[in-house]
Amino acid sequence: MRTTKQIGAAVRRYRRLKNLTQEALGDRVNVRQATISKLEAGEPGTQLRILTDALAALDLELVIQPRSKASITEIEEGF
Repeated sequence: MRTTKQIGAAVRRYRRLKNLTQEALGDRVNVRQATISKLEAGEPGTQLRILTDALAALDLELVIQPRSKASITEIEEGF
């Protein structure tokens, strides 16, 4: 993932796979539903702590690796 929108889309996809509403995820992360909405929309002002707490609540982790040669379009098609 290379953009905040791609990260937000991934959070949304996994939240839905776990049959959670934005409000339910917000309750697990101790933030408002509107904050989860902003995270999923890829708004750049989202705090890193909120992202890491949301990932933990969804049983996900952030992995840093060298950038692939794939284009942004190819990466987005993976979602």
